[in-house]
Amino acid sequence: MVRTDAHQLRPLAGDTDQAEAVKVVARAHKTPIWERTRHTQRLRHALREHFPAAVEAFEDLDAGDTLELLGKAPDPDSARRLSLSQIRAALKRARRRDVDAKAARVQAVLRAEHLGQPAEVTAAYAATTRVAVAVLTTLRAQVKELERQVQAHFGRHPDAEIIGSQPGLGSIRGARVLAEFGDAPDRYATAKARKNYAATSPITRASGKKKAVLARFVHNDRLIDALMTQAFSALNTSPGARAYYDQLRARGAGHNAALRQLANRLVGILHGCLKTRTLYDEATAWSHHLKKTAA
Repeated sequence: MVRTDAHQLRPLAGDTDQAEAVKVVARAHKTPIWERTRHTQRLRHALREHFPAAVEAFEDLDAGDTLELLGKAPDPDSARRLSLSQIRAALKRARRRDVDAKAARVQAVLRAEHLGQPAEVTAAYAATTRVAVAVLTTLRAQVKELERQVQAHFGRHPDAEIIGSQPGLGSIRGARVLAEFGDAPDRYATAKARKNYAATSPITRASGKKKAVLARFVHNDRLIDALMTQAFSALNTSPGARAYYDQLRARGAGHNAALRQLANRLVGILHGCLKTRTLYDEATAWSHHLKKTAA
């Protein structure tokens, strides 16, 4: 290929050390978040088997107050003995609102009658619950520590201001986008190339009279997760993004399809901002689309 098709090749793009550092901490931060979700689902499944009152009493099983109370009372009998003062103290440490009403509701649910398991089985489940609580508590602490590292490394990168100006991108999500796209200036020759790598752009397959437009299923999981979350957040922060999404929905597109198209549009806007070294501007970003709609 080098001898006969060199014109089709381009130099390998390399990221800066700053971008590599952002990638390390951003990925390290996201991985325990995924692990926290997995452990929370396992805990929920176990509680449904032996302690259904806990699932009903606590809204978020990975919240600080929930983990504290489950650590003290991992089985129905010990949960019934929890006092209002103990529940209130846990809620206050978690900075909950309307502490008295919530504490009374939690105690009432924990003391209500529910189906249970034999004592020996319940004791075994209680032991596994204590382990799950300890793992989730550790994950919560490490996620907070890594969050500080992500913000520090991202804040020092030259592209941080431009990326952070995009709707739906803060320091954490912006760091993830930077980490997965990289910062090599010549890696993406066009906005379409960046969209194709992001897997937000569709694939059109045509053969004879048949034509199909399909979503890309081979993609960078971390990048598409950040971009789809950005698109969802942008609905509340960008009037242009909201109007674009609403128009897609009015044309019959489903929620996920409309969100993917919005993410695709936002990737193009980000590419333009990085190429021109300018901050995001709401009017400029959506002016072409608004003119087209008006026409």
